Amino acid sequence: MRCLKCGSKATRVIDSRVVEDGRVVRRRRQCDQCGMRFTTHERVADQPVLVIKKDGRKELFNRQKIVLGILKACEKRPVAVEEIEKVAQEIERQIRQKGVRQVSSREIGEMVMNRLLEMDDVAYIRFASVYQEFGSLRQFAQALSKLQKQKTKRRVAVSSKNDARTTELTPTASGNSSMVVKRGKGRGEPSREAPSGRD
Repeated sequence: MRCLKCGSKATRVIDSRVVEDGRVVRRRRQCDQCGMRFTTHERVADQPVLVIKKDGRKELFNRQKIVLGILKACEKRPVAVEEIEKVAQEIERQIRQKGVRQVSSREIGEMVMNRLLEMDDVAYIRFASVYQEFGSLRQFAQALSKLQKQKTKRRVAVSSKNDARTTELTPTASGNSSMVVKRGKGRGEPSREAPSGRD
């Protein structure tokens, strides 16, 4: 491979790493002529996927557009760029795993919104307001309602996990109380008892 600076063909690989869940090989190269270092990416030539826009136009799928859209929604929010890149990669993988040749921009937008719903509340509202083109307070209220329902589901999920480990006080034969810690509710795991009082 030619050097980007001097054009020499005398370049060599000094480091290789597999990234993006094994779908890409990233190589660091160095030019023996001028010493410049640069990075190349080797990836499988995926089947092209067309995105159908709202107005009917079609364009090639570009993961970078997803990254840019999420970056804009997450501006000044505590969301790492690495996390955004990972989300975009996962969305692309989901699309390609379907084996389709076309996907609507609406479907991609829904996938992004579902991920933002889990990542950051403010980013979700920002993206939804632009993607769904809010034109009334009612639409804004609907987005907030969906956000609130998702939060409720999270709380229920956390509560269910906590229920798997409960603490109860039960009387012992000596009349004292003992603490019974039950682990893995409903999974057949033995309970452990620890005395909480003495005679």
